[in-house]
Amino acid sequence: MDNFNRPTRKQIRMPEFDYNSNGAYFLTFCTKDRKPLLSSVSVGTTIGRPPDIILTEYGHITEEAIKNIENVYPSVHVDNFVIMPNHVHLLLFLYCDDGRAMLVPTVARVVQQLKSVITKHIGYSIWQTRFYDHVIRTERDYRDIYTYIDNNPAHWAEDEYY
Repeated sequence: MDNFNRPTRKQIRMPEFDYNSNGAYFLTFCTKDRKPLLSSVSVGTTIGRPPDIILTEYGHITEEAIKNIENVYPSVHVDNFVIMPNHVHLLLFLYCDDGRAMLVPTVARVVQQLKSVITKHIGYSIWQTRFYDHVIRTERDYRDIYTYIDNNPAHWAEDEYY
C-alpha cells in the first residue's frame, strides 16, 4: 500500500492548543491490541467493597514509572492515576511558576518518556503508539475526571476498553 492510499486518522487534539502550557490534562493510553498485561480487577464479594486492582509485573513497572514522573519532570504533578488491565488513566498538572515555559515538557513528551522507560524495563514495547488526551477546562470537569479514575475499576466490565 502506498502512502497516498493510507486511511487518515481522526485528529483528536485541539488545533492551535499549546500542550506544554500550564494546566490539567486527562490522559489514557492502551496496551497493544488491548491485551490485559497490566493488572486484573477483582470485584469484592462484600456489597459496597471497592474492587481490588492486582498489578502484574508489567503493572508494577508501570506504577513505579508513573510515580517517578515528578522526579524526571519537576514541573509535572501526577494528581491521580489508575492502572487497568489494558490501559492507564493519568490526571496530570503541568506548571511552571517562574514563567520559563522551556522547563515544562509537552504532554506528548511525558507520555513518550513514560512508555519508553517501561519498554526499557520490560525489554519490548507493550503499548499502542498513540494516546488520548483531554484538556481539563473547569473545576467540574476536573472533579468528574478525578472521580471517573477512582471509579474505573468498579465499572471495568462496562468499560470501553474491556
